[in-house]
Amino acid sequence: MDFFIASAMAQDAGAQEPSMLASFIPLILIIVIFWFLLIRPQMKRNKQHRELVSGLSVGDEVVTAGGMLGRVTEVGESFVSLQLTDDVTIKLQKHSVAQVVPKGTMESAN
Repeated sequence: MDFFIASAMAQDAGAQEPSMLASFIPLILIIVIFWFLLIRPQMKRNKQHRELVSGLSVGDEVVTAGGMLGRVTEVGESFVSLQLTDDVTIKLQKHSVAQVVPKGTMESAN
């Protein structure tokens, strides 16, 4: 087994040590790729959803994260009342609203 160690040390004797910058370049490259492919698009989606939630008003027709379609009847600080049919109204968190749909969607969905 000693002959493997001796040859490994002999090969290492003439090698130069890479600079500190050269050893960090792959790490920096991976961080930049993650930023542009994962982190930045997620931040944009979060910002768009915050704007959607803050812009909710009475009369908007929305789809919830659970897939329910309804009309906003009341907007509170962190909750909204959603009218699903004439006699069914539910209260849910604002952040459960997935998207605002064009007015008249509820009538065409029936």
